Amino acid sequence: MLGDDTSEHRHAVVVPPEAPKSGETKSVRPSRLRKEPRAGRRENGGPAKRAASAAKGSPSATGDGVGVARRVEFVQSLERGFAVIRAFERDRTHMSVTEVAQATGLTRAVARRFLLTLVELGYVRNEGRSFSLRPRILELGYGYLSGLTFPEIARPYMEELSAKVQESVSAAVLDGGDIVYVANVVPRRVMTINVPIGGRDPAYCTSLGRVLLAQRSDEEISAYLASVDLERRTERTVTDPAALRRILREVREQGYALLDQELEDGLGAIAVPIHDAGGAVVAAMNVSAYSLRASPEVFTRVFLSALRETVVQVEEEVRVSVRLTAPAG
Repeated sequence: MLGDDTSEHRHAVVVPPEAPKSGETKSVRPSRLRKEPRAGRRENGGPAKRAASAAKGSPSATGDGVGVARRVEFVQSLERGFAVIRAFERDRTHMSVTEVAQATGLTRAVARRFLLTLVELGYVRNEGRSFSLRPRILELGYGYLSGLTFPEIARPYMEELSAKVQESVSAAVLDGGDIVYVANVVPRRVMTINVPIGGRDPAYCTSLGRVLLAQRSDEEISAYLASVDLERRTERTVTDPAALRRILREVREQGYALLDQELEDGLGAIAVPIHDAGGAVVAAMNVSAYSLRASPEVFTRVFLSALRETVVQVEEEVRVSVRLTAPAG
């Protein structure tokens, strides 16, 4: 997994239940999904926490008119359905109803209904007491990925860079308080750092995330630091908001982010931003390596120049692609 580097958290909004009629008792379960930490480095609160965090910072939290409409229109059942889907991960591809309920904070009865609905729709397979995702689940992300040409453009250059430095190379975009990996290339060696496409890591303690956050305005950075849960992933993880603000300012000025064992012990990375044809930062690319093979000095002295050269090639390819696909005027 890529620990180097690496979306805006939102509070889940819940519509209060109706008051029971006279003479009628009604038990009300907490509608907030319970947080269930996951084992392993990629722990970032589990699907329930991520589903809830997807609402933090949304218009509903601002108190303006749009926020009021957001509270009324929020569909909690949809949120819970996505939480069930996201409970399935690389280290738990097959789960029972109980396991899904524990991972999402739902009751067994509710989790079972969502799972059986997904089975009926063809997104989940049911074998005895075990449930797993079916290939049709990929349809949910096809609309986004089909229009995302950047990974296709970047991958050949990333492969060349990985072969040159003999380390893992990844690209990611910012999604709220997290980064989402859109491309990953690993070299042919015994120990490599591999991350799943679509996988997520916190932006504040990853090189990719810091490069992308650094491009935001000071106001946006302040809002992010005020809303994010700055969890200490290792002894070296920077969790002080003031210190992170200074680091992001330095990243913005120097044009790269260097991380040394803040996401995972023994793992380092260096990242630079990727600009689109209009000059806006749309993604980031990094080189990650185990600290036993590469010191921070190696990252800045050897990897940085090669990484920057690769990004320049990718950006030029993006500009050419835009020119070739632009409608004739």
